[in-house]
Amino acid sequence: MSDSKEKIVTARGVVTEALPSTLFRVNVGMKGEEPKEILAYLGGKMRMHRIKVLIGDSVEVVLDPYGGKGRIVKRM
Repeated sequence: MSDSKEKIVTARGVVTEALPSTLFRVNVGMKGEEPKEILAYLGGKMRMHRIKVLIGDSVEVVLDPYGGKGRIVKRM
């Protein structure tokens, strides 16, 4: 077993589009990079507590280390 864990990368972004089955397009700007648009889905606690996310909301996203989807974990 290794003690080194994958580093969790979070970013703040703005929801630009709401898609079916709780998918969202989020405009994410990382430090020192130009903003890019990713697909993001609602995290488990957000679904469990039925927190609504609307277009224009500022959210915190945990990015997938492989560059796929992101997980919305907090609504600002």
